[in-house]
Amino acid sequence: MNVTHERALLYVARAADEALVEHLTSRGWKVSIAHSPSEAVRLTKPDLPSAGLIDITRFTLRELSTLETSLRQQQIGWIALANPERLVEPDIRRLIRNYCFDYVKLPVAHPTVDYLLSHAYGMVTLCDLDMVAGVAAAGDDEMVGTCEPMQQLFRTIRKVANTDAAVFISGESGTGKELTALAIHERSPRRKEPFIAINCGAIPHHLLQSELFGYERGAFTGAHQRKIGRVEAAHGGTLFLDEIGDLPLESQASLLRFLQEGRIERLGGRESIAVDVRVISATHVDLVGAMRDGRFRADLFHRLCVLRIDEPPLRARGKDIEILAHHILHKFKTDSSRKIRGFAPSAIEAMYSYGWPGNVREMINRVRRAIVMAESKLITAEDLDLAQFTAQESMTLAQARDTAEKRAIESALLRHRHRLNEAATDLGISRVTLYRLMAAHGLREAGTPEHDKADGSPLPSRLPERPGRPPNGDACQK
Repeated sequence: MNVTHERALLYVARAADEALVEHLTSRGWKVSIAHSPSEAVRLTKPDLPSAGLIDITRFTLRELSTLETSLRQQQIGWIALANPERLVEPDIRRLIRNYCFDYVKLPVAHPTVDYLLSHAYGMVTLCDLDMVAGVAAAGDDEMVGTCEPMQQLFRTIRKVANTDAAVFISGESGTGKELTALAIHERSPRRKEPFIAINCGAIPHHLLQSELFGYERGAFTGAHQRKIGRVEAAHGGTLFLDEIGDLPLESQASLLRFLQEGRIERLGGRESIAVDVRVISATHVDLVGAMRDGRFRADLFHRLCVLRIDEPPLRARGKDIEILAHHILHKFKTDSSRKIRGFAPSAIEAMYSYGWPGNVREMINRVRRAIVMAESKLITAEDLDLAQFTAQESMTLAQARDTAEKRAIESALLRHRHRLNEAATDLGISRVTLYRLMAAHGLREAGTPEHDKADGSPLPSRLPERPGRPPNGDACQK
C-alpha cells in the first residue's frame, strides 16, 4: 500500500504487542502508546482526528472508568481488543457499545486490526472537512465524500478557487451547488469579503432588476430611500447566482452588460458604478436546451461558463451513500432522546436501492425524521420510509442455508425434469436423501409414494429400517 501521510493512532494497553505496533507502523500509522488510562488522557489530542486501540484485558473497571474521558472524544475512533472472559462483564459491554466503533476477540490477525482502525479513522475524519478533502461548511451543512467523483470535485474546487474566472455549477436539485460555491469562496483570496447568494427563481421577475442592481430614491412608487443591490453588496467578494436558468430575458441582458463592463447603474439612477465581484452561477436546468429554445442567451452562458463544475448526484456516489448517512446520524442524533446506534441492514440495503431524486437534501431530511421516529436503537428501512426498496427481510444463518438448499434442489429438479436419480447425482447426494429433503422443503408431500420418472420405481413414504439404525434414519445424515 502506498501511504501518503501518517495517521495518528493512540494504542492503550498494559503491555503493548510490539509485533502489532511494528505492523501498524508499516501500514502508515503514527502510534502513540499509553500504558495506563491516565497516560492515555494525557496523550489525547481533541483537535487531532485519530484512531484509538484499547486492549481492555488487563485493566480494572476503575481504570477503565478513568479512560471514559478519552473514550468520549468524538475525534478518536476506538477499536477494542477483548478476550471472551471480559466480554461477559456488563460494564465492559457498556463501554464498548457506547464508545467504540467495533471490537475483536483476541487473538486476532494484525491485518484485521489495521482494517478496523482504518474504517474508524475514516469515519472520524468526516468531522474534519479539511482532513478529508478540503471542503467547506455552510451553516449546519457540510460536504462529505470519499468516492472518486467527489474527490474530483474537491480537487476542482481547490484549482478554481485561486482564479477570478466565472464558474458555472451544474447539477440536480439537492446536490449541494451552493456549498460548492461557498467552498470556492472560502478558499479564494476573496474569502474575507462578502459572499452574496441570490436565488434567481425565488425573486418575482418584476423585482429582480431592483434586487440585483438596487435603486435610487424616487425611482418608483414606494422607493423612499436608496437601496444597494445584491451585486453592489458583493463588491470585493463573491456573487452566487443560484437557479440562473430561471432568470428572465430582460434581466439576462442587464446581467450580460454588467459582466462585460464590470459596472452597474441603480434603477432610476444615472451614475455608472464599478463593482468588483467574482461571479459563480448554478442551475439544475439544461441550459443547452434552454439556449436552443431561445429561453437563455448563448452569449450570457459563455460569459458565465468559463469554468464548469458538475455536481455528482447521490445515486452515483456509491459507498458515499452509507458514509453520508452515518455522518448525518452522528450530526443530528441528539434530536432524539433515544440513543440511536446506527442503521439496520434493511436500512443500508434500502438506501443503496433507492434513487434519491432529492439527493443529499432528501437524505438529510429522511435521516433526521428517522432519528426522531425510530423505536429501536437501529434505524430501519421503515423508519426512513423506504421499506419498499429493501429486497428481503433480514434472516438468520440457518434460514439462509435452508433457502439456498431449497433453491439448489429446485434448480436441479428443473434441469433434470424431475428425474430424481439424475438430480440426486447432480447434487452429490443419494436419491433417498433427496426425497427426504424435498419433503422437508415442501417440494413433495411427505409420505406420498410417487414414481421416479427415470425408472418408474415407487419412492418409499417411509425409509426402510436397518439393524442398528433408528427408524426414519438416513445413511447420509451427518
